[in-house]
Amino acid sequence: MAVTLAARLQRLEDIEAIRQLKARYCQACDDDHNGDAVAACFVADGLWEGANIDVHARGHEAIRAYIDGVRSSGRVNNPAHMVMNPIITLDGDRATGHWRFQMLYADRADPETTHFHRIIGIYEDEYVRTETGWLMSHLRVTVQENNEYKVEA
Repeated sequence: MAVTLAARLQRLEDIEAIRQLKARYCQACDDDHNGDAVAACFVADGLWEGANIDVHARGHEAIRAYIDGVRSSGRVNNPAHMVMNPIITLDGDRATGHWRFQMLYADRADPETTHFHRIIGIYEDEYVRTETGWLMSHLRVTVQENNEYKVEA
């Protein structure tokens, strides 16, 4: 069965919209963990879940509170998210995404010294098409490594 040009174009547009959504999510996290901007990437009853970090935040208010808590901890400074190798699978108005990620940040909780950290892991996302575009319905993060690294002066 031949796929129409219009269907092929729609698929590409949907994949690009999901990539842009993930980029907005990463920018919101890198904006000093902006809880409002992160929550805006989710449907109203969306779920932010840490598979092995014991986080289960459902809904805009809970997601905002969790992300704002990261900000207020003062531990995560100048975060930089890098997501790569996306596998995005479309199924009508729903989709899934599998991403590898690395996040770098500076921990300045101790005013005497700065510690630099690297997190490596996997994002497994579920998306839904809404009247305003694609949003996340479920983000599941699995942290595979979270270690300090040395920066030579």
